[in-house]
Amino acid sequence: MSSDSAPPQPLQELVGRYDADVADFRAGRARIRLAVRDGDAWDVVIGRRRAKLERANGDHPDACLAADEPTWAQIAADVRGGMVAFRAGKLTIRQNLHVGVGFLAATSGITEQRRLRFETLDTDAGRISTAQAGAGPTVIAIHGLGASKASFLPTLEALADDFRVVAMDLPGFGDSDKPLGAPYHAPFFATAVVALLDALGEDRAHLIGNSLGGRVALEVGLRHPERVERLGLLAPSLAWRRPRPYARPLKYVRPELGVLPHTPQRVVRAIVDRVVPGATEGWTAAGIDEFMRAFLTPRGRAAFYATARQIYLEEPEGEKGFWTRLARLQPDALFVWGRQDRLVPIAFARHVSETAPGARHLELNCGHVPQLERPRETHRALIEFLGEA
Repeated sequence: MSSDSAPPQPLQELVGRYDADVADFRAGRARIRLAVRDGDAWDVVIGRRRAKLERANGDHPDACLAADEPTWAQIAADVRGGMVAFRAGKLTIRQNLHVGVGFLAATSGITEQRRLRFETLDTDAGRISTAQAGAGPTVIAIHGLGASKASFLPTLEALADDFRVVAMDLPGFGDSDKPLGAPYHAPFFATAVVALLDALGEDRAHLIGNSLGGRVALEVGLRHPERVERLGLLAPSLAWRRPRPYARPLKYVRPELGVLPHTPQRVVRAIVDRVVPGATEGWTAAGIDEFMRAFLTPRGRAAFYATARQIYLEEPEGEKGFWTRLARLQPDALFVWGRQDRLVPIAFARHVSETAPGARHLELNCGHVPQLERPRETHRALIEFLGEA
């Protein structure tokens, strides 16, 4: 392709369908690189509610989307082609998943109410970034530690025919506000979920959460049962029942130190790549990008450290202990466990059964993120369980 050639027709069609009301880019501006594998790359420059296509130059893009020519043609021809291609591994989205998927949603041409859309809401807990899809009873989806609303994108699609699904970025993560000095414990996050419900105009909603998000959903159910219909808890983070030898010294470590200069990005990335298998592929790669995007900012790093510290320090027993309080849980709950989960071992299922005998349980052959590792089984179980309410 010569340097003065026109952009491929599929890319022109996508940009021509751009709908600024669907996307939610900070300051209303973004640069998104669209690359044709074994071919040229083009940048979509978004500003003032308009999008234009220009040849990629040296400017740093916010997100990079890459696919071969037939896949780009499929994405342009099929209103749902972008996410289909992404799930199939034919389209890669790197760097800022919020911007990349937001572009796909804004150029899909879908106008129905159930379409995927991004919105940042002003709440009593600060600005909370969301991805929403579907219509019907409201479901709030809450991500895990170091993750973002992007980890629930498959869930939005799977549940959209039956529910209005709102995946949120917790304060301190993703594209939501990151208040410095906030406690970042379960009650703090629970307050943010209730504030989001208020901003959405919802008195009650179903809550689903993965890992930390499951713990937050439980906290809302314990503190504000009148705001919760049912709880779908995917490998939820629970208070440790084993001795915590570092609890005492950790209480004196200030997470705000995270704002100080830290280990270089290349070193952090190398550690993550070694710890997380398959970190260069599909959802895993995109999830690592989301983690790095927040962690490499001072406020995002401080929020991560503060949250991890609170998870470790949570008291298991006593009047205010987690397991004591769990026995008083009122909303119906479904716990989904991964048999290969190394972070929340399936042995916790027995403790939950003993403490909250009314809860239901589902075991799957997966690790810590059931909605990504076993999406069909997980979403089928959620639809059936939430649909009973």
